[in-house]
Amino acid sequence: MDQAPGSPQGPKDQGSQDAQGLPTCYRHPDRETGVRCSRCERPICPACMVSASVGFQCPECVRGGSGTGHSPAASQPRTLAGGTVAADPRLLTKILMGINVALFLVQQAVGDRFTDSFDLIGRAYVPVLGSVEGIAEGQWYRLLTSMFLHASYIHILFNMLSLWWIGGPLEAALGRARYLALYFVSGLAGSALTYLLAAPNQPSLGASGAIFGLFGATGVLMRRLNYDMRPLIGLLVVNLIFTFTPAFGISWQAHIGGLVGGVVVGYAMVHAPRGRRALVQYGVCAVVLVAVVVATLVRTAQLT
Repeated sequence: MDQAPGSPQGPKDQGSQDAQGLPTCYRHPDRETGVRCSRCERPICPACMVSASVGFQCPECVRGGSGTGHSPAASQPRTLAGGTVAADPRLLTKILMGINVALFLVQQAVGDRFTDSFDLIGRAYVPVLGSVEGIAEGQWYRLLTSMFLHASYIHILFNMLSLWWIGGPLEAALGRARYLALYFVSGLAGSALTYLLAAPNQPSLGASGAIFGLFGATGVLMRRLNYDMRPLIGLLVVNLIFTFTPAFGISWQAHIGGLVGGVVVGYAMVHAPRGRRALVQYGVCAVVLVAVVVATLVRTAQLT
């Protein structure tokens, strides 16, 4: 929350479906899935899906050749969104968590002077710095740096747990570059809406704008794969209740801005036509960033 100060098994082994639920991915037995490889018919999860001319294939079928005369090396395994399948599908999530934790430790060691220099504030006199500070004063970097700061141990604990649970699977499904674009665009969208609507002297900080963006994109992905969305919706509703409870002092603008940005970018990542996938995906990211810039310029004009 943002706060104010092995070898593959046959198609009937690991992936067999019982009467109680969906089959599990043959490469990741802990992950349920409703999608099967269009060639070998083994169940595959988003991390193992490789886009094919018809449906999706598993990495083994792709490496074995597509039957078109092309060498196996000509077709690199791709994720659902067109990204490259990585050996460690959670690498960027781990790095992002590491950056957040490292900066939180710096906050604890240095104190308010460090936090007040990089949190999100519109325009206000900051006593510990002895000057008028804020985005309206040209400190646009605060839109980004505030995404990596936290107000307390509980604050960073909840955000990092959410990032691990939601971010890891999403990184595997999208690929690293698209996942990173989603994270930063969503976070900046949350920062921009906070700057636009919150009181200029009200500081805000936290990774939850970006994390709410991951929530939104996960919902789009689950709907695309026909997964049961009720658990995600329930979790999102609970988070929104906390968001709009005044006693918690949460920046609802960051959460809503991040959520909307995540849904928009996530839809482009998952539903972009294959022939011009990258153009549509990164084009939508650029459009959202333009909206961030426009909102920032408008608010700056109001405050100056």
